[in-house]
Parts: sequence; C-alpha cells; structure tokens
Amino acid sequence: MQAIKETNFNFPGQTGVYKGKVRDVYYFGDYMAMVATDRISAFDVILPKAIPDKGRVLNQIAAFNLKATKDLVPNWVISTPDPNVTIGFKCEPFAVEMVVRGYLAGHAWREYKAGKRMLCGVPLPEGLKENDKLPQPIITPTTKAHIGHDEDISRAEILSRGIVSESDYKTLEDYTFKLFAKGTELAAERGLILVDTKYEFGKHNGTIYLIDEVHTPDSSRYFYTEGYEARQKSGEAQKQLSKEFVRQWLIENGFQGKDGQQVPEMTDPIVASISARYKELYEKVRGESLEPVNYTAILQRIEQSITDSINSAKLAAKA
Repeated sequence: MQAIKETNFNFPGQTGVYKGKVRDVYYFGDYMAMVATDRISAFDVILPKAIPDKGRVLNQIAAFNLKATKDLVPNWVISTPDPNVTIGFKCEPFAVEMVVRGYLAGHAWREYKAGKRMLCGVPLPEGLKENDKLPQPIITPTTKAHIGHDEDISRAEILSRGIVSESDYKTLEDYTFKLFAKGTELAAERGLILVDTKYEFGKHNGTIYLIDEVHTPDSSRYFYTEGYEARQKSGEAQKQLSKEFVRQWLIENGFQGKDGQQVPEMTDPIVASISARYKELYEKVRGESLEPVNYTAILQRIEQSITDSINSAKLAAKA
C-alpha cells in the first residue's frame, strides 16, 4: 500500500513553505497551495506511518463542505485541482481554533468526568452522561500551538490578552454557529449527527475567511443517528465516524502524547485497517464510493497541478 508521507517541492515563484502535522503548504505571495499528505496525527503527535488514501479523503470531504458553506461564510478556496491539493488565498490565521460542541463527548467528556463543570469559561449542567446532547451548542476555543499541545482558553482570556479583537471575535462566534448549524443539517441528510468540530479562520486584505479543512473526520466527530437514543438509554458506546478510533487504539496501548510514552507499533494490518476506516468515512459523508487512484508518479501529478493552478490564479488576478 502506497502513501504520501511528505512532499519536497521547489516551485518557481515560491515565497515560502510550511510543514504542518498533516499538510504541506507552499506559499506564492498572496496565494497558497495546501497538499493533504497521508500523515496522521493524534494527541498533537505525528504518528510514524502514513495512511494510504487519507489525504485525498480529507481534502475531498473538505472541498465538498467548503463549497456547501461558502454562501454563509467566505472561505479561502480558489480551486481544488487535484484530489490531494487545494489552492487558495494566503490568510493571516487567528491564533485560536473555534471548537464547537453540540454533545458531551471526547475531551469535553473527559474533563466533565474528572469533575469539571466549567469548560473554557462555559458552565456545564450537572447530571450529564457521556455523549448526551448539550442544552445548546457551545464554543470551547483552544490556542493554536505551532509546537506542542493546543490548550483550552476562554472567551474572556482571548479578549483580555488581545489574542483577537472583540469585534473580530464576535464575527468568529457568528460564523462558527452558522457553520455548525449547516454542518448539522448536512450530516442529518446522511443519517449522521455532527457531535463537535473545529473551525479555523484567518484574514486576507481585511476580510475574515474560513480556512483549512471543514467537517472532515479529522476535525469533527460524528455519531450515527440510527440507534443514538437507544444506545444512550442503555449506556452503550455510540457508533462513531471520526478519528476517535485512532485515539482509542493509542490510549488502549498506553499512549496519549505524554512525555515518556511511546507510540505503539503501527503494523501493516493496523495501517490497512485505519485506511479502510477513512474510506468508509468518505463513503458515508459524501454518499459515494472512493474511486481507486494510481499512485505511479503521483508526486509529479501533484506538482504539475499546483504549478498550473497558481499560474492560472495569478493570470486571473491580473485580468
């Protein structure tokens, strides 16, 4: 099984490059090309093996959702010329991620279970069980860490520290709730519940844009609608569509990204099983099969698609 672990392109006119946890980003002045590699991260750690097809799964789900929400919130995308590539405006990102939660799951549940009733300055009611629906969606922001772990932060602290201005933050909140409502609607059409997700925003020429991926299994958690109520009543675990299964595998094998912990061995069967789950995620969220791709000369294909698309974007800007 082949996978794209990294790219090392050097384009004419390239003004910079950034290697993230799972994406390689190439800058061209006001434009950027984001390559969705097959790297996978959990607990803010890049795992040692890449997952075949993961990058194109996430990139195509993101492209679908960015297109579906662009009438609500402006986004950074100009084109998606390749299954693994998105071309768009280079934005100055805000130093916070807007995490929005409709249900008590994942990190929020772990904090609640530990006795906390205040999450990022938002009070939580007593008597909730894991995966219960919250009275209304809540925003629990995190700092955007370039190195190490993202950390919970409250609205009040964001404003008092001047991380985001109050006027901009109000826009981020408004956009976040609008996107979550649309994402919830789109999920329901596929028999899914959008449990929680995160959005990132940035500015370009004074305008706030939605950036990065949207409503993908890496940035979001989904439950299956069918059987949700019955599972809650019986105390069963919810059937999920998300990257949580990777986190659970790591936790079961003694890894949560803490100092001194070792990532468990990623055997070929483990890698193949994770790849199969990502394909399942794509087919459920998009409602169509993931077509096979020829990995022969795939890096050359990606490189050419970026070159052609950046040239087209520059020509269009001059016209």
